[in-house]
Amino acid sequence: MGFFTDTSVCIGCKACQVACKEWNLVPPEDDAPDLLGLSYDNTGALGANTWRHVAFIEQQVAPERPPVELGMPTIGAPEQPAGDGEPGVRWLMSSDVCKHCTHAACLDVCPTGSLFRTEFGTVVVQQDICNGCGYCVPACPYGVIETRKGDGRAFKCTLCYDRLGAGKEPACAQACPTDSIQFGVLEELRERADRRMEELHGRGAPEARLYGRDPTDGVGGDGAFFLLLDEPEVYGLPPDPVVTTCDLPSMWRYAAVAALGVAASVALSFVGRRR
Repeated sequence: MGFFTDTSVCIGCKACQVACKEWNLVPPEDDAPDLLGLSYDNTGALGANTWRHVAFIEQQVAPERPPVELGMPTIGAPEQPAGDGEPGVRWLMSSDVCKHCTHAACLDVCPTGSLFRTEFGTVVVQQDICNGCGYCVPACPYGVIETRKGDGRAFKCTLCYDRLGAGKEPACAQACPTDSIQFGVLEELRERADRRMEELHGRGAPEARLYGRDPTDGVGGDGAFFLLLDEPEVYGLPPDPVVTTCDLPSMWRYAAVAALGVAASVALSFVGRRR
């Protein structure tokens, strides 16, 4: 199971942020929410106390480019047309979340088994056995996981594991008024996303692309993937994420060879002394 987030119909209402906090009892940010000087974004990034983050990106649009109708169900295309030779403006809004990677480095480095793969294919932290080592924080290629100040344990989106067990969809998806956040079986979501991307290309938005949809990418595909209207970097996403533990097998092999070499040297030294 997973998320498909269609950013072309996100209106930036932040209902997903509120629903996530309310259902999961996520505490307020460490500092009082305030405008960061980055448009209407008052959280800035994902973190231990922000499991859903709505990004707001304001872009200028070339005067000669006509507004593109993206099929927004409530407010129309997110573009203001240019006038008198002045550039137009468009908003790119996207609700970011933990990607629930197929090959999750956080699982590889967790020494206590606090992080585990659920029966739904999602990645969850069990806070009752998290020892706060923080190994998962640098292991995440997306910078999603964070340890909570004053607590020390790691926190992130669980894809509402408790709701899934009760046959319900995650709180953020249920609260989204435009179906920008869609929940379901990953294969079905990927097919739906392919159709939506083709539709947007036909509407005159050739820049529309899917991010995290490919099961052959550096993390084996994401359990939460996105349709974007610009480069991933514009949304604060890494362009080519790779599971950070991909070199662990070879590293262990080299370490084993080195250890055997040391052991052999010690043994030979001991034998030489006896003679």
